[in-house]
Amino acid sequence: MAFIPYSRQQITEADIAAVTRVLRSDYLTQGGVLPEFEAAFAARHAVAHAVAVSNATAALHLACLALGIGPGSRVWTSPNSFVASANCALYCGATVDFVDIDPHTRNLSLQSLAGKLSEAKRLDQLPDLVIPVDFAGLPCDLRDMRALADRYGFKVLEDASHATGASYQGAPVGSAHAHATVFSFHAVKILTTAEGGMVTTQDAEIAERVRSLRAHGITREAGQLTNVSPGAWYYEQQELGFNHRMTELQAALGLSQLGRLEEMQAQREALTQRYDRLLAALPVHLPARLDDRTSSWHLYAIELDPDRGAPPRAQVFQALRDAEIGVNVHYIPIHLQPYYRRLGFNAGDFPAAERYYAHALSLPLFPALTELQQNKVVARLRQALT
Repeated sequence: MAFIPYSRQQITEADIAAVTRVLRSDYLTQGGVLPEFEAAFAARHAVAHAVAVSNATAALHLACLALGIGPGSRVWTSPNSFVASANCALYCGATVDFVDIDPHTRNLSLQSLAGKLSEAKRLDQLPDLVIPVDFAGLPCDLRDMRALADRYGFKVLEDASHATGASYQGAPVGSAHAHATVFSFHAVKILTTAEGGMVTTQDAEIAERVRSLRAHGITREAGQLTNVSPGAWYYEQQELGFNHRMTELQAALGLSQLGRLEEMQAQREALTQRYDRLLAALPVHLPARLDDRTSSWHLYAIELDPDRGAPPRAQVFQALRDAEIGVNVHYIPIHLQPYYRRLGFNAGDFPAAERYYAHALSLPLFPALTELQQNKVVARLRQALT
């Protein structure tokens, strides 16, 4: 049996045909497919505006800027994420801090956030922005976080890079509670454009600012021009933006994949339910399932339980890799990275995130994973744990 990766893209003939149509068209970038993809994504996620960009890191960066983050701003996020969830604030000149995670959901802890906000108010050091991360595809406690945001006066930027198509309290992620939401279309995400990202928001001003920033801060819109246009060639740069546009090729692939989002998620859900059954008796903690939200199941991350006899994670990891099973670890807590340690963070600062990391292991999960492959993963894991 060939190597089983922890994740992989699923490209169909329909996807290839969609990209090929663009290659044979007049526009490889800045054509009509991108707005079609944005409109379809917005409709699927029940939100007024969706703005596509070159990758999710760019989406986080531009969303921070659109939400007013700059030098002197304070931004808090989860330590259990990829570094981009924190780096985006530093790109804007802001300072970054973290809020520890809930051990059950592995998401930013609502209790820890409330306590930290109370202390920050006493010290007059409240955040301007909080970036909760929907880890592995499970939505955060968004309603209660928004209530805290309204109480303490900060904005919420939901990092739903793992959560395309997930739902919270009966509504699609990205549609409510957060001021803006970011999605990722990296190759191993729920749907892919190879690289790519999206910012969704109900706020027209935020959306327009992201559109401007992704294209150098340039506009041709008559109503936005400072000077009277002398002709159709005229444009103005009105702020310092970036080149973070998504190409027509990427948009065509994303639009094609969006059409079968429910099918791919049903396959992920079936595989995770099967994992739950097959792993129930092993000395591991399984991912959380909550009644008021549905995960997109970007990752199936377990925690080895040493109290029930599980050996060290490194030993289990290597045993599975030796068996040609591409397990992975998500994530090394951001504050433990050398760069962030130089900013003053230390081991022990966020103990729940550190405890989770010490025992975390992501098992292979992607729509094309077969039951035979999954059986091998479980058998080798059982062997490694005994």
